[in-house]
Amino acid sequence: MDYFFSAILKNSTFEEAITKTKAALKVEGFGVLSEINIKDTLKNKIDVDIDPYVILGACSPKHAYEAIKSEPHIGVFLPCNVIVKKLKDNSIEVSAVDPIASMGSVENKALGQVALDVESKLKKVIASLK
Repeated sequence: MDYFFSAILKNSTFEEAITKTKAALKVEGFGVLSEINIKDTLKNKIDVDIDPYVILGACSPKHAYEAIKSEPHIGVFLPCNVIVKKLKDNSIEVSAVDPIASMGSVENKALGQVALDVESKLKKVIASLK
């Protein structure tokens, strides 16, 4: 089972891809709670260079609330991570976690519909970027 889905953006800069991704997330009801620049962090902490790579911590408050009501420890899987990374050919890949795969290890059937709803919304986000 794949644990993510993604799109390749051929005609965007890295910064444009981040802006487009945040806008697409907002359309689907997600806010971005965190933005982690992995490239800069790795350079600062262990002096290695990688291509641009950012993790966006996306959250749909309505769905987070439903998930927490159903499973109080589900926060270990929240927020939904979306990555934006530059590829060797200078295209940009945007990938989102598949909530069904990540929550599949939790044996709580009440989470099923929440995971399906979030998966549907994240797939719309990714599809809108193509």
